[in-house]
Amino acid sequence: MRQGRTWLFPNGPHIAAAAAVGGPMEAQGPLARDFDILHQDFWLGQSSFEKAEQKLMEQACEKAIEKAGMKKEDIEVFLAGDLLNQIITSSFTARTLAAPYLGLFGACSTSMEGLALAALIVDSGKARRVLTAVASHNAASERQYRYPTEYGAQKPPTAQWTVTGAGAAVVVDGAEPGIGVRITSATIGRVVDMGIHDPFNMGAAMAPAAVDTIVTHLRDLDLTGDHYDLILTGDLARVGHRICVDLLAEQGVAIPREKMADCGLMIYREDQPVFAGASGAASSGTVFYGHILREMERGHLRRVLMVATGALLSPVSYQQKESIPCIAHAVAVERVDPA
Repeated sequence: MRQGRTWLFPNGPHIAAAAAVGGPMEAQGPLARDFDILHQDFWLGQSSFEKAEQKLMEQACEKAIEKAGMKKEDIEVFLAGDLLNQIITSSFTARTLAAPYLGLFGACSTSMEGLALAALIVDSGKARRVLTAVASHNAASERQYRYPTEYGAQKPPTAQWTVTGAGAAVVVDGAEPGIGVRITSATIGRVVDMGIHDPFNMGAAMAPAAVDTIVTHLRDLDLTGDHYDLILTGDLARVGHRICVDLLAEQGVAIPREKMADCGLMIYREDQPVFAGASGAASSGTVFYGHILREMERGHLRRVLMVATGALLSPVSYQQKESIPCIAHAVAVERVDPA
């Protein structure tokens, strides 16, 4: 079923289990207790940062499968994405899992792109158990998109800190046990490009895409801004979050400020040296699959709209003076009380 750009899932796909893995900066943040695994160094015992990122995703997948009471062989489809060239983290993890695999790239929006597609596959009856995952690594992303950390390059205050971590979830049909969180709908984003060229100001570039998706979701389903306990964006951080709130108000969408939040502002403490806040595919991936789902299990949240934002640039497009096209995908989840 579809209403506008929003998919509805009448057959009740739900989350069987989820897992979040983090690095040393995440271990020092306020959400540390909601990670399944935390590492105290960036290397994770590997010979490169790229291999460390792969280990992050592998651990998140293994932990999610274990928590779901399943084995790797039970996974019928694996959906994953990351930020590295040719999504090597995801493809090499798929090699380890040996499950049917669909690689995704939506930059930092990939977490909800994967969850939306997993829910669609399960709701349609094409599979009963789908694993979806994302990962990012601060040092690997710096080397690819900006400068190797060894250079010590200066950054402006609008810059963001890429999360070192991974998130994964097993999505199942109604016949399978779960954590009591149902996926009710997903609004698929469209590319929005406001002509911003500065890769150190991602929040400002992505905010209009987040607004477009949020407004579309509410209008497609004829909902008001207070329908959800929380509308959470992925990694707009301090600059983008402020722009997002202002743009929603300009469009006449009334969402109580206490119901708007951003993963990029939640994962680190204010006194951590992360510039404007967090970014990376694992920003929304770890906060949602870790903290948010646990808050729903605890009964503190009932309805959540997770809006993952992504900047669809590459080092080549930046060097060729292209502007930054952005996208945001939203997935709505609801806590279901046991019968």
